[in-house]
Amino acid sequence: MDIEAPVRDPLIPERHPQQELFICDVGDAVLKDVMPQMEHPFYSLSKKPETSIRRYEHNGQWLEVTPSVKGLATIYDKDILIYCISQIMAKLKANLPVSKRVKLNSRDLLVFTNRGTSGKDYEALREAIERLRGTTISTNIKTGDEIQTDIFGLIDTASIRYKNGLDGRLMGCEITLSDWVFNAIRHNEVLTLHRDYFRLRKPLERRIYELARKHCGQQPSWRIGLDTLLKKSGAQSPLKRFRQMVRELAESNHLPDYLVEFDLEADMVTFTNRGTMKAALAAPAAEPWTGALDGDIYGDARNVAPGWDVHYLEREWRNWLGENEIAPKHAERHFLKFCQSWFEKRGRPS
Repeated sequence: MDIEAPVRDPLIPERHPQQELFICDVGDAVLKDVMPQMEHPFYSLSKKPETSIRRYEHNGQWLEVTPSVKGLATIYDKDILIYCISQIMAKLKANLPVSKRVKLNSRDLLVFTNRGTSGKDYEALREAIERLRGTTISTNIKTGDEIQTDIFGLIDTASIRYKNGLDGRLMGCEITLSDWVFNAIRHNEVLTLHRDYFRLRKPLERRIYELARKHCGQQPSWRIGLDTLLKKSGAQSPLKRFRQMVRELAESNHLPDYLVEFDLEADMVTFTNRGTMKAALAAPAAEPWTGALDGDIYGDARNVAPGWDVHYLEREWRNWLGENEIAPKHAERHFLKFCQSWFEKRGRPS
């Protein structure tokens, strides 16, 4: 009698040491961010190093951010976490195992986040990792069903690999996400971001988009007072200067997904849904991925998913790639992981 394979939570890695490392290799994952970091001002909006402790309180929730000597993590540094979260969510959707220990290819990350790939861009990436590691958080803002009241980092650890020694180019790195961030992923507290998010060059534009995406979402509109918007944004500008920046943003009208209107007399900002996010989510299914597979992989697929028709699994895998607009770099390895996860979740076919 066949014994059904146990269903394993893909968020919990196997104990085998080689499987405790999650490798980011999804070429075009949908942008995702965790909601608590969109709603509250975890990151500096300054292009200059901020070295003072910042505290934020709103409706009973509080957040204290302590920098290292290299300054607070910035909203640009956050791109690294968005990249990791996007990759993890893409693999979870495919029922593939992940962990909070993540291996990154530096060039892939730079291209994904719409950055250059010159020497200075790799150096900026190293500095961003150091600020993320050095910034510590204390908060009562919960992720999932847990409230974090002790101090933790935006990332727990980081290991950086260089070409030709420490003076060479940053080739890759491994980072361990904090339990707080990973818990938000685990409880699916994530939202999709517009792909043009990385094209927003001004820190305040990114931050205001995050707030609109979190609070307006797919509702027709969302209205907020200017002073409250300033507080929730985390901007350190005086109200007069902030008013001018919001007015300029409304006049330029280039924020993704939302039209921004500013009532100067009432000091109120209204975000109106453009319908682009809803249209993207409701778009017809994309064509299946049509890349080639090495014929030798089918034997391995039968071994990891015994009893299943590997050509049926291949169609399911190709359809999933198409729906998520993913072009895998290592197709055979990706297909094999898909088959393995499929079997772990469903066992043998009845």
